[in-house]
Amino acid sequence: MNSLERFHACMDYQPVDHTPFWGWGAWPETIERWQAEGFVPGRDDPDAPCDPRTGAGHWFFPNPPFEHKIIEETDDRVVYVNHEGILMKERKDQRWSSMPQFLKFPVETREEFRQFWAERMTPDPAARIGGDGGDGGDWKKTLRDLRAAPMPFIVISDRWGGFFGPLRNLVGVENLCMLFHDDPAFVEEMMDANADFIIALMGQVLDVIAIDAFAFWEDMAYNHAPLISPDHVRRFMLPRYRRVGDFLRSRGVKYIGLDSDGQIDSLIPVWLDAGLNFLYPFEVQSGMDVLAVRKKYGRELRIWGGVDKRALAKGPAAIDAELRRVAPLIPEGGFIPHTDHSAPPDISYPNYCYYIQQLAKVCGK
Repeated sequence: MNSLERFHACMDYQPVDHTPFWGWGAWPETIERWQAEGFVPGRDDPDAPCDPRTGAGHWFFPNPPFEHKIIEETDDRVVYVNHEGILMKERKDQRWSSMPQFLKFPVETREEFRQFWAERMTPDPAARIGGDGGDGGDWKKTLRDLRAAPMPFIVISDRWGGFFGPLRNLVGVENLCMLFHDDPAFVEEMMDANADFIIALMGQVLDVIAIDAFAFWEDMAYNHAPLISPDHVRRFMLPRYRRVGDFLRSRGVKYIGLDSDGQIDSLIPVWLDAGLNFLYPFEVQSGMDVLAVRKKYGRELRIWGGVDKRALAKGPAAIDAELRRVAPLIPEGGFIPHTDHSAPPDISYPNYCYYIQQLAKVCGK
């Protein structure tokens, strides 16, 4: 069984030679730590036992990107405009493992939104995919080359492919939450624009290749609850999920899902009603338990992730206990285990290698 066959069999609750399992990446500070512990990039691959997959996420970002512009800088802080047009303050010593402070977002008015969208959200695959990721090269060849490998092709619309996450990048979380009350028509205009954009871009992609799964990106919950109510998600977002999902299914995409950190349990029924059939990463520290989720929602919902990354920092005994916790889902199918986020720098290289080796055993490889 190759990786592509294994993915579809697992997602369809059919027999597999082993359950597919994935690595989920590490923060740059983590890689720096690992190098001090003996990891050599380009030579070592701790994720080598994992099932390979391919796909893309960068296609959906604003293009052309905003110029990186430093506004203010001290010995330990920098204020700059990032590639999405967000003015932010960031620590220099822990750039990736600390939260930046968001100072100003690129959109405050309808006019600014329409200008932003017209200038930077054109669904042009030559500019967005190109020969090697947006360089204007032969984007169709790029897609065909990626698709040629016998592994699942998964489009994860990172940061700009959804109906809360991208709007949050445009106007900020607090402003967006206020707009749901103060100007719902503006919220709907932005959501419809992004649905149109996703359909237009993916339509051109699907003219060239088939894909195996598509994931919206939202990150719309914190550790206790969603940032907006399930009723708001049902009213504003569900119709757009359905419109994009119906289009993708009409073009042969069987698995359509969503990425959101945080405590998302109250949103799962809305997403299922919208036609989504997989979710990830099920963040354990936010109270998401993949065994409870399967018991509550059944086989209609496929599950990716769910392994508590905090266990990896504690050593082999904690890793073994965490893998025993999620192991009952493995024989059921519809479950692809990986950590519930990328690996932070409190995880040592030996611990990560041990985790991947034990995960392979638990998955029957």
